[in-house]
Amino acid sequence: MLTASAEVIAARTGLMAQGLTSAKGQDFKELSLMSSEKTEAMSASADAMAASAGAIGQRLGRVAMDESAHALRAAAAVAQARTPAKAAEAQFSYAMGWWSRAAAQALTLNGELLKAQAEALAPIHKTATANAKRLRKKR
Repeated sequence: MLTASAEVIAARTGLMAQGLTSAKGQDFKELSLMSSEKTEAMSASADAMAASAGAIGQRLGRVAMDESAHALRAAAAVAQARTPAKAAEAQFSYAMGWWSRAAAQALTLNGELLKAQAEALAPIHKTATANAKRLRKKR
């Protein structure tokens, strides 16, 4: 994407310079694309990011509710324990389960965030590479 962007910037800068030196040299169609296609790509990127954020938020909400249920069961197990040792055992069991669930959730979230990043960059990448390809043909 960075290489394509550099190609597009160089090509369009050349077109603008050419337009300054020649009355017929200005490519208004190409220059008008500079803002409209950026707007479209950024809008598609924002849409992708919003969809990802919504899905991640929903999943995290479900996870929070599930964890609340685990905590309630653990509290009940501690309260119902017949000895201090059984209460400590119930507490330890919950803590170990929580640690395992938290680690798994962190890995899942990292994967979801990486996927969201890729989906958000995809429209920008597509536009930049398509522009570079189109402008190469114009030369």
